[in-house]
Amino acid sequence: MRKATAYHDALGDFFAKHADTSPYNAYTDRPAMLRLAGDVSGARILDAGCGAGHYAAELSARGAQVVGIEGSATLLRHAQARVNGHAELLLHDLEEPLDFAADASFDGAVCALVYEHIRNRVQLLGELRRVLRPGGWLLVSTTHPTADWRHFGGSYFSHDWRDLPLGDGELSIHYQRMPLETFLGELLAAGFVLEQLVEPRPAAGLREVDEAAYDKLHQAPSFLTVKLRRP
Repeated sequence: MRKATAYHDALGDFFAKHADTSPYNAYTDRPAMLRLAGDVSGARILDAGCGAGHYAAELSARGAQVVGIEGSATLLRHAQARVNGHAELLLHDLEEPLDFAADASFDGAVCALVYEHIRNRVQLLGELRRVLRPGGWLLVSTTHPTADWRHFGGSYFSHDWRDLPLGDGELSIHYQRMPLETFLGELLAAGFVLEQLVEPRPAAGLREVDEAAYDKLHQAPSFLTVKLRRP
């Protein structure tokens, strides 16, 4: 039986709760991605896999016009509460074409910690390129390949689909491991140009609330973040 891409039901509620303050989401992934986004005032941005709406809310607060899409009705409810009408949110499966969007209709797109969950990545990247204007940017973050290698063991070059238990182990996330050459190779083959690559370290504020996590995330990478352009 095929695993769902999106985080539904209890898993969606768990993610929404923990993404608020998690050392990984709140202090590592989001600060790095938002720094790469830079000045978004007046930009029309697609948040592909908007989750509980953290990015949509932040980008909207910085002056962007945001359209967020999410395949989980559970997470979309959390996102709607978070953005409070300041972003357009749609229930949409990222395994399907972005048929709601016209060609070259966005200035930028964000794909935060969702890429590794997608099976039809070639289609998704093609669609993201289509809906971005020439010169538009794409931000993608993913689990760092070495973090998966350290956790799961085996071959660094594995493309296995894995289940990573969360919390007390009753819930898990399902995603595909991939080496760096696969991750970057797919993005470049889709016609994007790499501008920046970052291995995010946690924001300084984490030291005050969880010094152990701060030290851990400064010693071993957890995520990989890239900024690309559509020529």
